[in-house]
Amino acid sequence: MSDLLERLRGRGWRMTSQRRVVAEVLDGDHVHLTADEVHVRAAQRLPEISRATVYNTLGELVSLGEVIEVSTEGRAKRYDPNAHHPHQHLVCAGCGTIRDVHPAGDLLADLPAEERFGFAVSEVEVTYRGLCPSCA
Repeated sequence: MSDLLERLRGRGWRMTSQRRVVAEVLDGDHVHLTADEVHVRAAQRLPEISRATVYNTLGELVSLGEVIEVSTEGRAKRYDPNAHHPHQHLVCAGCGTIRDVHPAGDLLADLPAEERFGFAVSEVEVTYRGLCPSCA
């Protein structure tokens, strides 16, 4: 069973066949699919699943904090199931490929006190951009 499915079961989330197939499609490392890509893959497993059901399920998963919505400039939102594994993203400016990365060090500690402007910073989000080997 996938990490996402286990987390959802642990929360007591009602597991319909449609919800299950969406969660199964999102399973894996470096998964950053658009809603349309999730729908296409889900429909291969469960042909009667509607686009609206996929969008609604993704919205619920984001609201629950079980999936991260990743926005990149000028591209469709993507959905990342690694919500409980701290990481940053590496995005190809050419093709839009997204990879999970785990930089060394404490990104929060790297922000000097004078640059915090009195904020009680609780979270850091960094996106690295460049060209993947295929686009370089």
